[in-house]
Formats: sequence, C-alpha cells, structure tokens
Amino acid sequence: MRVQVLVRLKGGVLDVQGKAIERGLADNGFQDLNNIRVGKLIELDVEAASEDSARKQVETVCQKLLANPIIENYEIRFL
Repeated sequence: MRVQVLVRLKGGVLDVQGKAIERGLADNGFQDLNNIRVGKLIELDVEAASEDSARKQVETVCQKLLANPIIENYEIRFL
C-alpha cells in the first residue's frame, strides 16, 4: 500500500522556515500572502494485510521517527 504522511508544526509553534518564506515573498511583491507554514511530505510503501494493520505500523513509525509529537502533528493518507 502506498501511504503519505504529512507532518506539520502544531499551531502556536514558531515556524522559522514559514516566516523566512513569508519575508522573501513580501520582498518580491507578494505582500498579500501571510501565515505561511512549512511541513514535510513523506511517501512510503507498506506491506500489510489490511489498511488497519498498515495504519498501525505507520502510526508507530510516525511517533518514533517521522514526527516530533511534542511540536508536530501528522496526517496519514492512503493512496
């Protein structure tokens, strides 16, 4: 199964990359673009008997490696 994991900073956590992009865009005439947040998209193939089993496996990987649960949220999508 092909799976996407979208990892983003939790609300209230300063997004330094987002702010840098926002400043760069403003410097290039795009002042109307605000509140930019940067995340990461991870795609992987999971060999599992069911979607539920695959979800459990990916949840574990997210909590242990792909995301920092203290400051990040993640979303799992099946393709």
